[in-house]
This record gives sequence, structure tokens and C-alpha cells, in this order.
Amino acid sequence: MNSSNSKQVCVVLLLLLSNIIMMAMNVLGGSESWCVARSDASYNALQTALDYACGAGADCLPLQPDGLCFLPNTIQAHASYAFNSYYQKSSRAPGSCDFSGTSTIAQTDPSYGSCVYPSSSSSSGTGGPNTPTTSAPMTNPNVPSSTTTSSPIFGGLSPGMNTPFTDNSKAPSKELASWFLIFFSSLLILSIIS
Repeated sequence: MNSSNSKQVCVVLLLLLSNIIMMAMNVLGGSESWCVARSDASYNALQTALDYACGAGADCLPLQPDGLCFLPNTIQAHASYAFNSYYQKSSRAPGSCDFSGTSTIAQTDPSYGSCVYPSSSSSSGTGGPNTPTTSAPMTNPNVPSSTTTSSPIFGGLSPGMNTPFTDNSKAPSKELASWFLIFFSSLLILSIIS
């Protein structure tokens, strides 16, 4: 093998290694991310999504009046915490941060004061539809206490019930970009070899 061929082999191996690293970072979730409420989402849409998230497994105990994330007592803050809890418990799966378009992915930690937003499924708290808890039933601090309802404020979903939200998540686009990178790198490698 002459000197120019060995350079080409080195370039090919470096490109291949960089592609493998990029794929591993995408598969393993190379960076932290959080799911938060969109600032332009309506109150009613956020309330519906908050109820769904808490009923579908998000840890909403910190949102109770004596919880670390109760203040500020706004729909935006409470929805953001609940959305993120659900997103992290779902291992940041594609579609787990959509809530009918009321949420978005943030790369900056939204934690504040003593309210710490989980950044992984292992730190996203306890509870959920399949995990029994001994705590008192939750009430939604964003709804006046005089409101009566026939179903729980935080969801009331039964196992097997379809989610009321469509999957409009943009999460697969990162994976798609990685596959395009691999494809075009492979074309570059083939052109160098031939």
C-alpha cells in the first residue's frame, strides 16, 4: 500500500469512527434536555395537558401547596414541571414532549430555587399510574377548590385509554439528521476509495 492509499484509509476510518460516535450520542441521549410549556400556549390547553400528564404518570406531588415547586402558582410553571416529569419518566422518548403542541424541548435547565427539574428517568420522582402511593389524592392548585367534578382533576385516565394527544413531536428529526450524515459520509468514503 502506498502513502496516498494509507492516507485515504486513515480518512475513511476517522469518518467512520466519527459517525459511530454521533450515532451513539443520539441513541444514548448525549445531552440533557427538559420538556417545558410553550409560552404561547393557552391556559385551557395547558390545563388539559397538565391534567393528562399528572394522570398518566408524571410526579405532580411537588406541585401541591406544600410542594417545592408550588410557587410560582401559575399554569405555565406547573405544566412545565409536570411535562418534564412525564418526559423524563418516558426516557425522553419521541412524542413524550408534545402535549398537543403545548410544550417544547429546552436545552437549559429550568430549575429554580428549591424546585429541581429532573434530567433523567431515575431522578423523575415516584408515582404514576402503575405505582401505588399512600399519599392523599391530588387536587389541582390551579382550579378553585369550590369547583366540583366527577373525575379527578389530575387526569383520571384508566389503563389502556388512548392518549387524547397526537404525536407531533419533532424528536425523530435528530435521528433522521444522523442517518443523513451517515449516508453522505458513506458516499464520501466511497468516492475517496474509488
